Amino acid sequence: MTYRKFLIVSLVLLLTCSLPVMAVTTYLGGSPKLSAAISGTNEFTPGQDAEITVLVLNSGVNDNKYLWDGTIPREDNPTTAKMVSVGLAAGTAPVVVKSDAQNIGDLTSPNKIPVKMLVKITQDAAEGEYQLPLTIGYTYLVSSSQPDDGTLQSNYLRASETFPITIRIKPQVRIDVIEATADNLSVGTGGFVTLKIKNTGFEDGKKATVKLIRNGDSAIIPSESSVFIGDFPQNGVVTCRYKVGISSDAEKQIYPVDVAVTYENREGDVVTSETDTIGIPVGGKVTFAVVPESASVVQGADQVITIRYQNTGDIPVYSAQARLSAVSPFTSTDNVAYLGDLKPGEGATASYAVSAADDAEIQSYNLDTEVRYRDSLKNSQITDTIKVPVQVVAKPASAGIMQQLPALLVIALIAAGAGYYLLVMRKKK
Repeated sequence: MTYRKFLIVSLVLLLTCSLPVMAVTTYLGGSPKLSAAISGTNEFTPGQDAEITVLVLNSGVNDNKYLWDGTIPREDNPTTAKMVSVGLAAGTAPVVVKSDAQNIGDLTSPNKIPVKMLVKITQDAAEGEYQLPLTIGYTYLVSSSQPDDGTLQSNYLRASETFPITIRIKPQVRIDVIEATADNLSVGTGGFVTLKIKNTGFEDGKKATVKLIRNGDSAIIPSESSVFIGDFPQNGVVTCRYKVGISSDAEKQIYPVDVAVTYENREGDVVTSETDTIGIPVGGKVTFAVVPESASVVQGADQVITIRYQNTGDIPVYSAQARLSAVSPFTSTDNVAYLGDLKPGEGATASYAVSAADDAEIQSYNLDTEVRYRDSLKNSQITDTIKVPVQVVAKPASAGIMQQLPALLVIALIAAGAGYYLLVMRKKK
């Protein structure tokens, strides 16, 4: 029985010794080999907010590869760039880099990772090619050793490399609004905006059109937004005039508008410049001050009243007409008066034919009046309603006698006729 047990144990040990030993792949030598290049366009224009996409590539190759029996597997490959950081700088280029250095993790070989960087090309950037330094920092496995069956020692090194990233700045028309004039702009009306614009860029524009563009929800709304100017050379100056409307819910303040130029560049492409935002002053709503000069009506009488209208707004009005709304106890057969053209501060007097009822109460009444006019664009406008006081006064005492006089005369004539008839009849008898 003891012999049998010994034989079984011996067979198991022999079987165990005959199993194959698992081999571990080990690389000796080699390191990451990094490079960088722009993916997509590398051409930009002055003043542009640009996104530069850089491809970071690892093309490292292992020098030697071994299969070791019984070794501990290596977690890292010598050609893997670990904990990679990528940072872009401006160098001497007319660029402002807005992105901080980015950590992109580990980069095996062969492999690549795109990295996006935000930059701002300065407004005064000159035409030409510029190199931006791209710095890549990483850690990689230098060597590893296994002093015994249960221990693995790895040595890492931190490295940093800088690569030139080439961009090209193309010339462009750049506009500068050197003068902006608002002509008769007021809340709810229309008028003109005149701009003097200079090409401060490095490109000569051809077949150019200057556009006035509404800025978001600005109260200034262009009704004629494009002016063709033809050639627009570097340092050239042009003057453009635009019709605009002002929103009725605006206020008296400065509102923004955008200006841009669409043109044909030296390559024959139609491009649009960066916009220039400027402020345009808008005056308050057109208003009138109303002063009654002679505004009292006798009970039961027809009279002419006069009212003075003064333009208290910020812009001139044209072909102005005033209207008086006659309500009980008044009536009117002539309630519209022509005021003409009125500059700010100027006034005119209107006359209205008004009648008051016989039983009108003796007091002051507020009647509605308004002014209709045309703005600088000949658009018809109307002011808010204005209250004007009109007084009803009592009839004079003599007025009753005068009103009874016709009846008394009739009675007297009848009496005289009757007396004459009686006298004649008596004489006949």
